[in-house]
Amino acid sequence: MKVLNSAIVTMLFGCGSLFGANYAVDIAHTNVVFKVKHMMISTVSGQFEDFTGSFELDDKTNQLKALKGEIEVDSINTNIEDRDAHLKSSEIFDAQKYPKIAFVLDKVKGDKAYGKLTIKDVTKDVVLDYEFGGTIVDPGGKKRAGFTLNGTIDRREYNVTWNRVLEAGGVAVGEKVKIEVAVEGILSK
Repeated sequence: MKVLNSAIVTMLFGCGSLFGANYAVDIAHTNVVFKVKHMMISTVSGQFEDFTGSFELDDKTNQLKALKGEIEVDSINTNIEDRDAHLKSSEIFDAQKYPKIAFVLDKVKGDKAYGKLTIKDVTKDVVLDYEFGGTIVDPGGKKRAGFTLNGTIDRREYNVTWNRVLEAGGVAVGEKVKIEVAVEGILSK
């Protein structure tokens, strides 16, 4: 009976590896970008340069089955040191208290990815546009897969509320933030 129970547990928990392929996010070929309105007249872009993640694709359908990622807030880069320091400060992201941003996929349905995004101490459900880029074996013999996730969030919902009212009217920083993530992963052995 003990052997039968062990076999059943192995079958139940081992099935994911039978039908899915696990990939590690390749940081050198992945971009985590954000865009936000500045002074109501232009758009400022930035990116996070340090992150980790993994995902699972169904071997037969290439459907994204799982995705987990963490971003180091301290790695924010807008190409302006003073602005980056302000973004990391307690007025905005408070990187010292909340060092990571996290995303966990719940499901993919068609061209939409549903998941949970955590910024600071707040976790919210988000829906992102999903586009599968394909799989390939690179010249080194490694299997790679790629996809994109795009969407918009309201930063205020994550307690990222700092702003400044402009003398001419309006605000310094837009409330809506566009997220553009281009992921490439390498099949884990």
